[in-house]
Amino acid sequence: MKHRKILASLLAVTIFAAACAPAPAPAAPTATAPTATATPDAPADPAPAGDEILVRMAFENPLTDPIGRSLLYWQENLNAMNVGLRAELFPDSQLGSKNEVIDSMLLGEAVITLADGTFYADYGVPDFGIYFGPFFFNDWDEVWRFHNSPWFAEQVAILQDRGITMLSHNWRFGARHLMTTSPVRTVEDLQGLRIRVPANRIQTLGFDAMGAAATGMPLGDVYQALQTGVVDGVENPLSVLYGRMFHEVTDYIILTGHVLNATTWVTSADWFDTLTSEQQNALIDTMNAAGEFNNLLAEEADAEYKQRFIDAGITVYEPSEEVLQAFRDRSAVFYTWGHEFGWSDGLHERVLEALGR
Repeated sequence: MKHRKILASLLAVTIFAAACAPAPAPAAPTATAPTATATPDAPADPAPAGDEILVRMAFENPLTDPIGRSLLYWQENLNAMNVGLRAELFPDSQLGSKNEVIDSMLLGEAVITLADGTFYADYGVPDFGIYFGPFFFNDWDEVWRFHNSPWFAEQVAILQDRGITMLSHNWRFGARHLMTTSPVRTVEDLQGLRIRVPANRIQTLGFDAMGAAATGMPLGDVYQALQTGVVDGVENPLSVLYGRMFHEVTDYIILTGHVLNATTWVTSADWFDTLTSEQQNALIDTMNAAGEFNNLLAEEADAEYKQRFIDAGITVYEPSEEVLQAFRDRSAVFYTWGHEFGWSDGLHERVLEALGR
């Protein structure tokens, strides 16, 4: 079993550029409005038959955004492989918050979820969190170069030792922007605003560094929190902000792009080790193939969702380079707080080297 775990870990950190889909790929996505073949209220798939293993996919997104649509694609492909695995999707945080799902995973449950360096930092790999600091990447080319670096592979190996197997790391979640109930056009406008962030220290202190009052909470609680004034804003990619219908309870967006958010998919190392090599490879291959499909959708999504927000009456502000530089300058102090996160000495310099800077 141990050699399968090692093989899976190596595959997960080296496969990125392409993967062979186990079923014929659908037609290339276009810029038409996202659709899904199911909705969060759709009946669950039938229970697995015979000796099939039920694999639960837990995530915060709706099925209508690029992540959700790509997971429908993954589900179809994995189920069609007939390797004794049966995928079932649980969108919209149906199985609980990300932390709750990861805690279940660490108990050996057959569940997969998306997470990133910020959450891994909270689960025993502190250095992994740095690349979710504010304005860390300059562009998407840097993101993928970083994900394929030896440094990233080292962190994946440490994560494996902590009981979490990474299946795929080639998914583009999107550039994260800021949506608020009052206008934010400069970093000064952000001062003191209560901004919902995922419940991790990296993103919490990242927004604190910019002068906001970061508030961690599950994404599923944010609509009501905005509606009742518990928080003044929320940050996420445009597709997530729209899919969660936050435009019903907010009025403004500023396109900060403060995090270029690629995401990864993980599962329990103990559970993964119980699978056959064929099943392990099927999970990895289908996740990577779905990642490529997702990236086509995500690349088209930003312009589309921006227009949707405008059509819904939201004021969308595109900051100048001068305004963005002021955000960068205000948040630069974040990278001097390594002691707050337990980062190793010289981490910032090493990751900049991994980026080729």
